[in-house]
Amino acid sequence: MTPLSQLGIELPSLTYLIGSILFGLMGLVAWRHGRHTERPVVRWSGLVLMLYPFGITETWMLWALGLILCVWIWLQWND
Repeated sequence: MTPLSQLGIELPSLTYLIGSILFGLMGLVAWRHGRHTERPVVRWSGLVLMLYPFGITETWMLWALGLILCVWIWLQWND
């Protein structure tokens, strides 16, 4: 059996996985709320929050962008 590192595959850290799941769920809630209340800014921001972890490889960047997006959605939620 070949180790994954020899194949060039590196598994993400536990912190990265937790962040991806957490921000994905928060994005799903925002997307559904935006769709239900017909608020396009919240809906599309929620979609971005769900999908951006696929393009980010650094854990610190995942958390930084996720927190920024969450604050943005929170400010737009009742605006």
